Amino acid sequence: MAENSGSAHPEAYPEGVPCWVDAQLPDVAAGQRFYGELFGWSFEERADGSGVWARLDGEPVAGLGRKADGRLPTVWTVFFATPDVAALGWRIRDAGGQLVSAPLAAGRLGTGALVADPEGAVFGLWQAGSHQGFGKRHDPGTFAWVELYARDPGSADAFYSGLFADALFAEGAEPDFGRAAVADVFAEGMPPHFLVHFRVPDCAAGLERVTRLGGRVQAEPFVTSYGTVGIVTDDQGAFFALLER
Repeated sequence: MAENSGSAHPEAYPEGVPCWVDAQLPDVAAGQRFYGELFGWSFEERADGSGVWARLDGEPVAGLGRKADGRLPTVWTVFFATPDVAALGWRIRDAGGQLVSAPLAAGRLGTGALVADPEGAVFGLWQAGSHQGFGKRHDPGTFAWVELYARDPGSADAFYSGLFADALFAEGAEPDFGRAAVADVFAEGMPPHFLVHFRVPDCAAGLERVTRLGGRVQAEPFVTSYGTVGIVTDDQGAFFALLER
């Protein structure tokens, strides 16, 4: 395939908007079977051989990557858009966060980095080149929301509003990003983290399909301000959520 992911968006997403999600998996072929059946995704090999692009109706919706180190977690990572990865990385460090991996160019696609907030919740930054991010979102089978589960929601509010004020609070902003206390949903000991949500027409039916495909239900459907959510892990242990709106 060509290096370009084929995103339909002619311009990059504004800074602070979730623009991409990527799962690091031990077995990408197994991931293709699981998510292809669950969401109807099709797949194309990345030009560098590091994984696959996931597409729905021909549009890029996610990435499945091969874990380079088996000691790393099997996880879905959300990437927030920025026009300058390096500058935002410095702002994150100045605000008490940390740089997990230095900015790395992915050919003409763009430049990414992994960072963590002051509580250790890891997220990605993406400075777009030819790959702007999601070609489709908010529809069934695509990214719909990301929730930060924090130990101290007040401190998280201060940190992220300082980074992404325009995306969260500007006139007309419609954030795809919220936060809650980790103890509200997860057992004691679960670290702060971001939970990627994919939209489904029926949450209960989606949970049944996850189970049939070898995944596990971690939290039965519960009602939030942004819809009905069920939390699951795939057949390789990566957490994500199904969102019915």
